Amino acid sequence: MSRFRTIILRGLLALAFPLAALAARDAAAAENAAPSTAIHFTFDRPIDASMAPFFLAAKDGKFGAERLNVSFNIAPGSPEALARVAKGDSELALVDINELIRFRDKDDAAPIKAVFVLFNRAPYAIVARRSRGIHVLSDLDGKTVGVADGDLSMRLWPALQNGIKASRVKFHKIGAAVREPILSAGQVDAVAGFSYLSAVNLRDRGVPGADLVVLRYADYGCEAYGFAVVVNPAFAAAKPDAVKGFVRAVIAGIATTVKEPARAAEEAASRIDDGDRDLELERLRTVLADNILTDEVKRNGLGGIEPVRLERSIDQIAQDFKFRKRPTAADIFDAQFLPPVAGRLIN
Repeated sequence: MSRFRTIILRGLLALAFPLAALAARDAAAAENAAPSTAIHFTFDRPIDASMAPFFLAAKDGKFGAERLNVSFNIAPGSPEALARVAKGDSELALVDINELIRFRDKDDAAPIKAVFVLFNRAPYAIVARRSRGIHVLSDLDGKTVGVADGDLSMRLWPALQNGIKASRVKFHKIGAAVREPILSAGQVDAVAGFSYLSAVNLRDRGVPGADLVVLRYADYGCEAYGFAVVVNPAFAAAKPDAVKGFVRAVIAGIATTVKEPARAAEEAASRIDDGDRDLELERLRTVLADNILTDEVKRNGLGGIEPVRLERSIDQIAQDFKFRKRPTAADIFDAQFLPPVAGRLIN
């Protein structure tokens, strides 16, 4: 019996040593693992399908894989989103890069920069009805265009190569909520807005697609980039790896959105009150084709900029905005957080 007990004891001790070593290794790994970094991310407008890459990155665990704990919130416009980032209330935000350019002109402006461009082409457009005699931008001569208060697109009107002056167009101030209804009712000839929002909304209201013409600013000489991710400068300096991880996760979200647009639209619609999956899918396909997957992106990869083009776009903003000190492309965009081009190319 004594010999039997000895054999059992030796067996237990032999088992205990590797278990203890395994426990010690796991404890050391837990101690050495970097804690998750909290990121408060602000969208500068109500949710729509163009934001689907961020939501898929969250749903599919792409942020978690980068050890990021990302929460989303919404601001009523780019100026407010930029103010939150400047104060540190949000570490990152999605804003109109053209508003960032204007923001940086303030004497006390925080040195906020964009680190990833989502919209390679700005979505600014005039959406008009062919039945009102409008087929190209010059047809707006003498017509009435509904413009919502604070509409960003009108600030780049001088950049358009359209052959007509703003003084020859009747701009009618309207509320943003009635932009599509008054055009569908025929109270104006056209409206200013975002191509992927107004045009899709009008078709949803029953306006025949054949009667709509979308006059994209990008087709008339406007060089502007669109929505971009900006970062709080102190956060970027303290946690550069977190910013890089966020960008990688967003790129993965875009890749999934391109491959699975229906699931991406469903995810976006689920976050919208009374969201319509089919409507958001149409919106998503429009924004992917017109604003995200451009020839420049197919050539250079997602997220970056061409400095010479950004410089030209700043000059175009200067046609309607008097800079105290004109910012440079380097003041606006920081490429150090982007992965190599090979990691940003997308079909």
